[in-house]
This record gives sequence, C-alpha cells and structure tokens, in this order.
Amino acid sequence: MCWGCRGRSEGGVAVTRPTRLASGPGGFPACRSILFVPGDRPERYENALGAGADAVCIDLEDAVPSGRKGEARKAVAGFLAARLHGPGGGDSTETSFRLAGGSDRTSVSSPVMLAVRVNDLASREGARDAAELARCSPPDAFMLPKVRTGSDVRDAAGRLPSASALIPLIETARGLENAVEIAACDGVAALVFGGFDLAIELGAEPRWEALVYARSRVVHAAALGGLDAVDMPSRDFGEMSGLREEAAKARQLGFTGKVAIHPAQVPVIHGVFTASPEEVRRAREIIEADRAAGGGAVALDGRMVDRPVVEAARRIIQRAHFAPVPEKPPPEPPTRPAPPSAE
Repeated sequence: MCWGCRGRSEGGVAVTRPTRLASGPGGFPACRSILFVPGDRPERYENALGAGADAVCIDLEDAVPSGRKGEARKAVAGFLAARLHGPGGGDSTETSFRLAGGSDRTSVSSPVMLAVRVNDLASREGARDAAELARCSPPDAFMLPKVRTGSDVRDAAGRLPSASALIPLIETARGLENAVEIAACDGVAALVFGGFDLAIELGAEPRWEALVYARSRVVHAAALGGLDAVDMPSRDFGEMSGLREEAAKARQLGFTGKVAIHPAQVPVIHGVFTASPEEVRRAREIIEADRAAGGGAVALDGRMVDRPVVEAARRIIQRAHFAPVPEKPPPEPPTRPAPPSAE
C-alpha cells in the first residue's frame, strides 16, 4: 500500500497532508509495527530507529512523567531539527543532535517513518506540545491521543504542521463510537487501537475476549476510510508466544500491524504481519486465474475463486514489498557433496 494526500484549506490556500490511499503517489509506507520510545530518553532514539520497526513513535504522553514533559518536548524538538539539518542536508542518512547531559551523538536514520505522540491537545501539556512542535521540522506523522470526534482531528490539523500525517488513537468510548467519522477526516493516515485506556473507561479487562468487539469497530472504521489499522501493544515483552498469538488473532480480525513497546517484539510482529512467500505466490496465482477467466468465478486447485478471494489476493500483493519473492525458485541441492573449501 502507498500513501497519497487528502487536502484541506489553510488561510484560503490549499494544503495537503500525507495519508494512505491506494491511488496515492507514495512516500509514506504502510506499517506492520510502530515502536514506541519515551520522549524523555533521547539516548534511546538511535536504538529505536535501528530496531527494524517500520515506524518509530517518540512518546510525549504516557511514557513521560509529568515533571519531565518540558525536557522531553525540548529533546524531541532538537531531534527533529537535527533530522532535517543533519550533515549533507535534509535527505542525509545521518543526523547529529545533543542528548540530555550535553554529549553530541550521531544518529543513523533509515526509511523508518518517524511519528511523535503529543499529549491530549485539549490539555495544557498538549497545548504546549502543539506550540513547540508547530515551530519545528515536522515528523512524518503526529499520533493523537484521546481522539473523541472528527472535530478533535480537525482541531489538531489546524495546530500541527500540515506536512505531517495524523494518526488518531481510538482509546475512549466516545472515540470508538465516532471511529468512522474520525477515519474519514482529511490527513488521517491510520487508526491505532488504544485498548488499555479504553478498557479502563469501559470497566473491562484488557484481554482479547473483552475487547474483540472494540477491535472490530476500529478495523471496520479503518476499512471504510481506506486506512491501516494498528493493534494495541502487548505489555508482556518477555513472553513472545503470547505476543505471537495475539498478533495472529489481530491479523485475522483485519489489523495490518501492531504497536511494539520493546525492540524484541518487532521481529515477532513482523513475522505475523508479513505475508509468507507461499502466500504471495498463491495470491499471484489467484490474480492470474481471475485475469484469464475475464473476471468471473473460476476454480483453482479445486477451490472457487470469486471476487472476495481476488480482492484478498490483491491486498496481499499490495503489501508484498514486505516479503519479496524471487523470480526463480532456488536451485536444487547438489546430488554429490561439494568439494571442501580452500579456506
């Protein structure tokens, strides 16, 4: 999937925010994983960006104690400035910034999408975030907590740099009720399910069974808006089997990715949300069979292929850049042992 733009008007001048649309020109990747890093720990930014996640979100909200909000805000602003004006200019692969404590560090940036989660913009800290970050080099996206209505998104769009996409968190009962409206707002790139906060508001346990209805509503809203849907994190980063099982259920439900709170979770999440080479090959076979049949129902290997099956196959192919398939099968192993190496 690629990312395009949906526009809005700002002072009579049309501006656009990047957002994922199948017909868009690209440049803003779909995400299997969003790795969070605390905003008041800038010494961790490098490791997060190099952890292999599709996106990194520097968190100014829940991960930062109230007494360190200002420090975190300054660290993020400095990092964003360095990211744009690093050695060699804005497209450099290296950026230098000053860590808390005064030491200079050089950070390697990759095609990883960089997001910043601000505080609730209706709060005093959120207002300070918006004022500070509006003057900064924009990240790829802003993650918006506690989004309740489409008006919240539109308000954020007017207060944050227009070059950044918006990623609302659906983590309140009212936000869940208005998820379709939220997903339809200009500039929204994806929806993230914030199950822990929602569970508290609902008086529910943050377990799979208790939240499957809410998860389904988020997936439904994202699908109507043509957006990715990213599932809540698993807090138990020491138990990968539980993460793998939960991620698999989320993928079956329609989620396209999952939040990570530890780098060790990233490869597990990618293993679930990346189509296997076999899935990609099968999807190509289905699309080719549909093309040969002229769009009507057709049998393939004893199974009926109709429009829903073809659409599912196309979705796999659209995300197949995560799972490249070789044009030719690997060579057969030699029938005789290879001669010993000269090394």
